[in-house]
Amino acid sequence: MSSLSRELVFLILQFLDEEKFKETVHKLEQESGFYFNMKYFEDEVHNGNWDEVEKYLSGFTKVDDNRYSMKIFFEIRKQKYLEALDKHDRSKAVDILVKDLKVFATFNEELFKEITQLLTLENFRENEQLSKYGDTKSARAIMLVELKKLIEANPLFRDKLQFPNLKNSRLRTLINQSLNWQHQLCKNPRPNPDIKTLFVDHSCGQPNGARAPSPANNPLLGALPKAGGFPPLGAHGPFQPTPAAVPAPLAGWMSNASTVTHPAVSGGPGIGLGASSISAALKHPRTPPSNPSVDYPSGDSDHVAKRTRPMGLSDEVNLPVNVMPVSFPGHGHGPAFNAPDDLPKTVARSLNQGSSPMSMDFHPAQQTLLLVGTNVGDIGLWEVGSRERLVLRNFKVWDLSACSMPLQAALVKDPAVSVNRVIWSPDGNLFGVAYSRHIVQIYSYHGGEDVRQHLEIDAHVGGVNDLAFSSPNKQLCVITCGDDKTIKVWDAGTGAKQYTFEGHEAPVYSVCPHYKENIQFIFSTALDGKIKAWLYDNLGSRVDYEAPGRWCTTMAYSADGTRLFSCGTSKNGESHIVEWNESEGAVKKQYLGFRKPSLGVVQFDTMKNRYLAAGDEFVIKFWDMDNVKLLTTVEADGGLPASPRIRFNKDGTLLAVSANDNVIKVLANTDGTRLLRTFENLSYDTSRTSEVNKPAINPISAAAAAAATSSTAGLTDRGGASVVSISGMNGDARSLGDVKPRITEESNDESKIWKLTEINEPAQCRSLRLPENLRATKISRLIYTNSGSAILALASNAIHLLWKWQRSDRNSTGKATAGVSPHLWQPSSGILMTNDVTDTNPEESVSCFALSKNDSYVMSASGGKISLFNMMTFKTMTTFMPPPPAATFLAFHPQDNNIIAIGMDDSTIQIYNVRVDEVKSKLKGHSKRITGLAFSHVLNVLVSSGADAQICVWSSDGWEKQKTRLLQVPAGRPATAQSDTRVQFHQDQIHFLVVHETQLAIYEATKLESLKQWLPREPSAPISHATFSCDSQLIYASFLDATVCVFTAANLRLRCRINPSAYLPANVSVPNVHPLVIAAHPQEANQFAIGLSDGGVHVFEPVESEGKWGVPPPAENGSASSVPANTPSVGVASGSEQAQQR
Repeated sequence: MSSLSRELVFLILQFLDEEKFKETVHKLEQESGFYFNMKYFEDEVHNGNWDEVEKYLSGFTKVDDNRYSMKIFFEIRKQKYLEALDKHDRSKAVDILVKDLKVFATFNEELFKEITQLLTLENFRENEQLSKYGDTKSARAIMLVELKKLIEANPLFRDKLQFPNLKNSRLRTLINQSLNWQHQLCKNPRPNPDIKTLFVDHSCGQPNGARAPSPANNPLLGALPKAGGFPPLGAHGPFQPTPAAVPAPLAGWMSNASTVTHPAVSGGPGIGLGASSISAALKHPRTPPSNPSVDYPSGDSDHVAKRTRPMGLSDEVNLPVNVMPVSFPGHGHGPAFNAPDDLPKTVARSLNQGSSPMSMDFHPAQQTLLLVGTNVGDIGLWEVGSRERLVLRNFKVWDLSACSMPLQAALVKDPAVSVNRVIWSPDGNLFGVAYSRHIVQIYSYHGGEDVRQHLEIDAHVGGVNDLAFSSPNKQLCVITCGDDKTIKVWDAGTGAKQYTFEGHEAPVYSVCPHYKENIQFIFSTALDGKIKAWLYDNLGSRVDYEAPGRWCTTMAYSADGTRLFSCGTSKNGESHIVEWNESEGAVKKQYLGFRKPSLGVVQFDTMKNRYLAAGDEFVIKFWDMDNVKLLTTVEADGGLPASPRIRFNKDGTLLAVSANDNVIKVLANTDGTRLLRTFENLSYDTSRTSEVNKPAINPISAAAAAAATSSTAGLTDRGGASVVSISGMNGDARSLGDVKPRITEESNDESKIWKLTEINEPAQCRSLRLPENLRATKISRLIYTNSGSAILALASNAIHLLWKWQRSDRNSTGKATAGVSPHLWQPSSGILMTNDVTDTNPEESVSCFALSKNDSYVMSASGGKISLFNMMTFKTMTTFMPPPPAATFLAFHPQDNNIIAIGMDDSTIQIYNVRVDEVKSKLKGHSKRITGLAFSHVLNVLVSSGADAQICVWSSDGWEKQKTRLLQVPAGRPATAQSDTRVQFHQDQIHFLVVHETQLAIYEATKLESLKQWLPREPSAPISHATFSCDSQLIYASFLDATVCVFTAANLRLRCRINPSAYLPANVSVPNVHPLVIAAHPQEANQFAIGLSDGGVHVFEPVESEGKWGVPPPAENGSASSVPANTPSVGVASGSEQAQQR
């Protein structure tokens, strides 16, 4: 079904719900399988309507689809069985046991026996595991919690749990727009057309003069509901309800309906807002009056057309462009172009604060002056250029007697205090500190080390979560918000309270003061996801809106104050960065790049008027403000926490980033590097070995450090405390603890000579040969499951082998590892997954397979028919496409598991729909068999490679061939006949790796140009296979002489070589035993596996003390370079690189 047809179903669902066709709504939800209504499902479970529960589920999943689905159905049927036993209805219990539960005996016979034995007990609570079973109502509630977790984790329900945000009666609106258009086409339009049917197009009858007005509000259709709007001004909070004029900058937020989620409530007439909202509408017209169906860009987007400089392009067009951006673990949506040079990407300074940084801010004028607040309440002031810490202040209350009794009691009970926010005043003469306990402290700054106490305010009951400076009425004020659900405004000179804004129903998380058209206002966000806006008066909130994420949200303007952005993280770790259309109070853009649940609250910042940045997934992510796709990511040499805190300086030349081990890394662009050099201490520059003396840590602060992270008084972490609660839900305890922070100056030290890491002994790496199977011959294909807990191999004799790792004391994650041996897994039935083979020798056939995204199915072929296997039961679900021609490569479509690209040995590619058993397209462009296929879901293309050494790019929308190119095979090194060429996309989905026995190469897909090429030195053995690491930072390559090499992907430079002696026994003949295939772990970037010609499979990891494979080589021939290590170089291997070759 096309995406528009799918959207039509959602519109129909909304219409049915508004018209109260409740049963029909849920029937369509089930039959379409597009939207799983969790509220309806909960109600049916609570009511014990088990038949309806299973019937509704059947529209989305079946029992044997995957392990989540199996567990969902098992829990439901088990509950139904226990309820029958509890009512002593033995016959019904036996019926449930035989008809519903017996299906699970195949997978766990012991459990089924134990369930059966419950029939013999007078009260099943005599069973120890069921002794705490309460009444039916509580048991259903407990089960429902588990079911919701299973449904949310089940890949089959992905994107089906959230109904799209639609304005009320969207289908009616579209029909009325259609009638408008039909009426405008009437030759003789009537002034008051009579619309009596929708079954045929409207047409006016007899001629009746001039063109008529639009029939959009014809009474037969019912009046279109206007935007729901907000209550009259003053209706929020305890202030007087008299209406007040709405300032134009906020009028749009007031005059538009809130986004609604299904089930939608039919809206009535809106509430008029007077001339101010009309003026805003005139300034920002959505559509011209003559054509309601065309959406014009608003005035806010005019600046896009004024951009004079294209993104990522050098003015010097004759030079090669760096085009392969660095990606990050587990991310699939990459940048569409290069990281521009004006982004601060190079680590220029590493500063050790002594405790964990919580908030940072650069001085507005002295832009190398960095203010830092930490998790133990310390304040640090750094001159970044000279690496000198000018000031260190430990937390203390300046005047305890002036503090409220609740604060005094709280400090006695638990002295742990964290900094939530530090910020400079606009002129840089003051800075404010918001603490996790009641207090705000304002310091005055007089240059150098001269910092003086200015004001101490007992501001809020609980934590002070944010602080900002503003100047309404040309008077500097301090704005604070806190756990007590209030926002307060204080005189920055005297500390006198000027305003208290009440109306939030949850702790206020952030404030964002701004002015527009001479109107001063404050945006605030709360932990229930509400955004409100306040003027400096006592008339209450002017806006009540939902923030994406609906939990921890911060807001920020671009430097010129024309564009408003917000960044929010939900309790489930879903993060959103959006741009708001202020004239409408609606989301204008939602930026892509948050595929995995965030492990903490994501912080973001704006850089001038051009870029956005956020700390997430152990990296810094960058976006161009005008492009929703991720621009690039920066690792900052590694060692970043899951959600690093970030802060640009005013000019965007420096970026401060919090790192592990209490470190702050300062990243710089070229201008930032020059700026720092002007402050460089000459004595430091000459020695380059001494480090700044580490500050003495306040013993009280140090003792409080551990307590600070778990303190419940306020938001101690603005993300740190959230890491604990969110990381467990991700199921992926990612840690960079093994990665040691790099010394920034190391790469510039010419006295240090880079050396290739050679691994010759077993003790130099961790390797594990997986348990043998005597039936296995050479390994033809190898892959990790997407969960990372198993390895699947296809041997040349058409048999599949599956190794599974289990959770244990030695392997708490249950993920694949070289430290623990897995089980060679088989179902209790003992069957094997064996491919159909032809009469010819299967050893001579080409093997291929592809794994579905949810690990439930594998599609595989070994010269015969293509087989579809269930990975849980090993049963053959179906076979299709008997040869000739035989399948030689398989790839699932990234958006639809039912669409498969199948490469054939007759050089064609067939696009096959499994559901309807039909070949949709046959692609012709190669002259020999297909040896590689790879989809890009960003570019919507399929890249193919063949034994003819040719690469083709096809559109995955219409399957037209876009480009084709022959591989550049080196002169004098002819490829063997029928030599394989493999392709694999980089994480950015723009670039791809080409693997041929003569070379590795990086291509750009849109132009199909080779950007980088690596050639083995003659007479080296041919390359047998290669693959990207999961984060696309490394390339693992195997060779026919049993060597395995590790390359830095950005520049295709060799960094580590594993020789056969490190993993093969001494009595093994290397020419006879060598790796044929190589696979990378989907989550652990430094783990890979190889499949050998003797049927063996080995898993490799670096030794724990190293944590990585070798050290990246310098940029040019071992000498220092100004190019960052993570910036790719472009072009084929030059003479200076020949020393790098094998």
